[in-house]
Amino acid sequence: MNKGIGSIIIGLLIILSLFWIFESVFFNGSTTETTMYYSDFIKRVNSESSDIAEITIKDDGNIVLTTISGRKYNIYAPWVKYDMNLINELVNKGIRVGGEKGVDSSFWVNIVGNLLFFVLMLFMFGFLIRGLGRGNNQAFSFTKSRAEKVMPGKKRVTFKDVAGVDEAVDELREVVEFLRNPTKFNKIGARMPKGILLVGPPGTGKTLLARAVAGEANVPFFHISGSDFVELFVGVGAARVRDLFNQAKANAPCIVFIDEIDAVGRHRGAGLGGGHDEREQTLNQLLVEMDGFDVREGIIVMAATNRPDILDPALLRPGRFDKKVVVDPPDVKGREEILKIHLKGKPITEEVDIKVLAKRTTGFVGADLENLINEAALLAAKDGRDKINMSDFEEAIDRVIAGPARKSRIISDKQKEIVAYHELGHAIVGTALPNSDPVHKVSIIPRGHSALGFTLHLPVEDKYLISKKELIDNITALLGGRAAEELVFGDVTSGAANDIERATEMARKMVCELGMSENFGPLAWGKTEQEIFLGKEITRMRNYSEEVAKLIDSEVQNIVNTCYNKAKEILTRKREKLDELASILLEKEELSGEELRNLLEGDDVSVEEYRRSEQND
Repeated sequence: MNKGIGSIIIGLLIILSLFWIFESVFFNGSTTETTMYYSDFIKRVNSESSDIAEITIKDDGNIVLTTISGRKYNIYAPWVKYDMNLINELVNKGIRVGGEKGVDSSFWVNIVGNLLFFVLMLFMFGFLIRGLGRGNNQAFSFTKSRAEKVMPGKKRVTFKDVAGVDEAVDELREVVEFLRNPTKFNKIGARMPKGILLVGPPGTGKTLLARAVAGEANVPFFHISGSDFVELFVGVGAARVRDLFNQAKANAPCIVFIDEIDAVGRHRGAGLGGGHDEREQTLNQLLVEMDGFDVREGIIVMAATNRPDILDPALLRPGRFDKKVVVDPPDVKGREEILKIHLKGKPITEEVDIKVLAKRTTGFVGADLENLINEAALLAAKDGRDKINMSDFEEAIDRVIAGPARKSRIISDKQKEIVAYHELGHAIVGTALPNSDPVHKVSIIPRGHSALGFTLHLPVEDKYLISKKELIDNITALLGGRAAEELVFGDVTSGAANDIERATEMARKMVCELGMSENFGPLAWGKTEQEIFLGKEITRMRNYSEEVAKLIDSEVQNIVNTCYNKAKEILTRKREKLDELASILLEKEELSGEELRNLLEGDDVSVEEYRRSEQND
């Protein structure tokens, strides 16, 4: 047992013992009193030669009998004070009868309760002070940093485990070189940045990069999330920042990595608690600590965020996080390298083509690709196979994009027909337009929460710029589903709600942000307004008149209507093919992009010929 706790327990026992002795001696009567039975008392009263001089009746039921010689006896008889005949008899015999207020038991209950509460509070206060002072009791170590400390070891992450972010790796190699050989830089008066900010979308590998830097340099690595600094108690966040940097100085050279730094690094003055809230105190302490250490000590502070626009400017000035490393989503080559890393040790069949998978996963980041491979492995294991084939990856891609198939959902034949024509409307219009992304798959199998079908377009290459013609064709392809419903059934459904929303948003961006309107020219209308405290875009500030607003609405409406009419025109020309493809899709439930293009491009290919070729295969 801890010596301090043992001393407190012993002290508590001594206090309780003294209290018991005090009560026994001073409140339970004199130790010279002798106990007398009530029967003996009655005999003494009735005796002709009674030696009773005085009787004192107490409220607590006790009677003190005093003899002529001065000896006292204690008798417990609570009913005597109600026996008026006995009292009159005692008075008639010349015995003095008196009363005395006894000791109330509830009074001592209160005394004991208050004393125990006081002792308990002293015990807890002393235990708290000892815990905070020593810092070895986790329950009371509020001010200790919660950073995960990773010491150098054999199983460390290196740049070989990172792919798809070659530019970021090249920029971080100089940090590794500085940690390995700081004198090389100090000789010529060069200093490394105190802070390196990794900026990129979620899942691009920012944390993995920071671990790789520590692994390459073979130095300790402190990993903490921004939210771990802020606690319920005021001042705890700032204390944890101080403790984190004290640990870093004790383990230098090292790397301190703060993940999701926007949790504490947002613009000051935007909190609900004014200028003295807990988050701002933590940020102020972080700024002070980064100013307070010398980079020659070998401490590199790295941080990650996907919202650099909301960080406080003081964090980004030279001398703090003065170097920004952008971690972009990988291109097709990067995705191929990432897939190779995650496929190490996974049993795959020879038909699996990693290059094809890289092309079909446009927009996927490292976390998505890792999840994709895991989904494919789960599908293979579910079917009882010991190797992952290409169909597993195809299904996994569909799951990641649109959600798992829900074949148990019962859809009427009429609704299934509407879904088939709707999805083929997207596919046929998209295939007919020169600037639209090629169709990869058309499906009427329900997936996810509400998707009754989907048409998957995959770009031929990664795009960093998008032209006006491409945007127009994309809007037209989005409206192809609604156009097909109206053309075939003479009615429309709610299935195009998301398509219309996306098309309208795209057209409004063309007019208000991209300057792609013929009537307005290269002008930007409106300005994005965001709440810094919430870190979320909530509205768009209008910096134009009501007349201009009407013209903007009219221009957006004109773009959408023009694209919709174009989609209807394409489907009207290809109505026969639309019906033929609908019958095939209703039968197969899925069509690949290659099958779709073969049926659309060859006018001489009929449905019967296609079905015969399928049977021969």
